[in-house]
Amino acid sequence: MAKKISYILTATIILGLLIAYFTYPPFGDFINKSWEILLSKDEERIRDYFKGFGFWGPLAIVILMILQIFLIVFPSWLPMIVAVMAYGFIGGVLISVIGVFLASSLGYTIGRLLGEDNLAKILGKNKNKKVNNMVEEYGFWAIALFRISPFLSNDAISIIAGMLTMSYRKFILATLSGIIPLAIAIGYFAEDPDTLKNGLYWIGGVGFVMYGLYIYVDRRKQRKK
Repeated sequence: MAKKISYILTATIILGLLIAYFTYPPFGDFINKSWEILLSKDEERIRDYFKGFGFWGPLAIVILMILQIFLIVFPSWLPMIVAVMAYGFIGGVLISVIGVFLASSLGYTIGRLLGEDNLAKILGKNKNKKVNNMVEEYGFWAIALFRISPFLSNDAISIIAGMLTMSYRKFILATLSGIIPLAIAIGYFAEDPDTLKNGLYWIGGVGFVMYGLYIYVDRRKQRKK
């Protein structure tokens, strides 16, 4: 029953957003203008724009994070920087974590709706089985790595985790394990764009290397057994 409710809720949210975008001009204008302002990279303009929403500003940022699931070219870390710029370190980190939590949960549910059969059709049964085994063995840390690395596809990993019927509890804990350190790092370095950019590269690079070493050591242990 709970699964059916979550599926219906997810489908309703997606359909509602799409209908609102195409049939309700104020909402469509908000999305288009937000997109244009975010891509302008004008920090003062971005900050003032979202602060202009007043009480609804944080909600506007969260909505953009959710819509980012459907905007592949839209960088997932940009709304997090906006949140910190507009609402400070603590407010920005909280908004970022809440936004990613909701967007990830939605992506996961979309994956569950699509089902593992569709993934098997895309990858083939043999590859799908290998991916499934990898998720079972290293899924938690793989998702944490994708979350902490701002240049990897966060939304793809959410949908794939859902398609592979990974435990939601395991998925969301891994998501929070990665996104909280990233949100804190963005909050800390957001005032200096150059330092932030270098910091994000270092965070993603170190996380990727550590994950690779973890798999390498684990595989060697399994071979010895």
